Amino acid sequence: MIDHLDNGVHRLLMDEIDWNDRLIGIKGSRGVGKTTFLLQYAKKYFGTDRSCLYINFNNFYFTSHTLVDFADDFYKQGGKILLIDQMFKYENWSKELRMCYDRFPELKIVFTASSVMRLIEDNNDISDIVKSYNLRGFSFREFLNLQEGTNFQSYTMAEILENHAEIASTICKEVKPLAHLQDYLHHGFYPFFLEKRNFSENLLKTMNMMLEVDILLIKQIDIQYLAKIRKLLYLLAIKTPCAPNVSQYSKDIETSRATVMNYIKYLKDARLFNLLYPQDEDFPKKPEKVYMHNTNLMYVIDSNVDNDDLRKTFFYNVTHTRHKINSPINNEADFMIDKNVGLQFKVEEKIDEQKPLNPDIYYAVHKAETGEGKQIPLWLFGFLY
Repeated sequence: MIDHLDNGVHRLLMDEIDWNDRLIGIKGSRGVGKTTFLLQYAKKYFGTDRSCLYINFNNFYFTSHTLVDFADDFYKQGGKILLIDQMFKYENWSKELRMCYDRFPELKIVFTASSVMRLIEDNNDISDIVKSYNLRGFSFREFLNLQEGTNFQSYTMAEILENHAEIASTICKEVKPLAHLQDYLHHGFYPFFLEKRNFSENLLKTMNMMLEVDILLIKQIDIQYLAKIRKLLYLLAIKTPCAPNVSQYSKDIETSRATVMNYIKYLKDARLFNLLYPQDEDFPKKPEKVYMHNTNLMYVIDSNVDNDDLRKTFFYNVTHTRHKINSPINNEADFMIDKNVGLQFKVEEKIDEQKPLNPDIYYAVHKAETGEGKQIPLWLFGFLY
């Protein structure tokens, strides 16, 4: 598998993980490249060294053999790193991970997990020993590096707010970000756009797998409710960003309001939607607004995408990676970051020179290559990771 692995783009998460930890979980939604990430780690640090081994619980071998027995054999043969994919398909995975951790002190295990799995909150077996990380889809920075062969670094929010004019100017000397932004919004978040297959069909298939496997199977929901969840997804998606009418949705899919809210939470956990709440509010309360998780999903649901919705969805998606996003206190703004009234943002297509700007708001401007003051190019927020 390593021999057939393309070098691809270097994921920032590779440098953020403390690889000295003995049990590491890599969470992520379906399609963001978790398998590739494991293999890139193996290739970078081990090459063909057989002390590192990749296994996949898709393999029917594990229907009759336990993980503990397999790890024991591997450990006795000099194994040091066990990379495990599709962990949720193994019935007693958390208990046996704990047994491996306790029995084989020199063995490190790195495993992938669905974004709907709560590795720490719902697993007493491993909650005190596992280090959990999130792998997201490509950032605009990673997409740009891949397309242009560049090696641009990421920036913190503070760096962007303080030095955005200088940062944007430096980047624009090498590439034209706006020439790539629309491609990213349409198909750049999921790495499988690199495959020679129809992207939209592939993403539709992935979305259905999120429902059928990541929600129904992992959350142990009966298959008879799949149609209701699919319908709810569609009803939400065609109106996002929207304030959800939970009472109407409960009538539309013929279930209770509480069940609708649970389904919305599952769809959010599967990274199909993002939920925007006022400060200090969260689930199980009704969100103020529902956004699609990323812009690629918007095009699959409806090719006629509203540009204002597109811009706001992009901003939410890239900023909530490292920050808490809430609805703003200032009615002129769209978002507030980290419960900080000094970090309120309005997403605009362009600045209207005839209209006075609010000095208490930052403006993320879509059609700006560079900015000044509190006017910041929207694309630059795609460099947050």
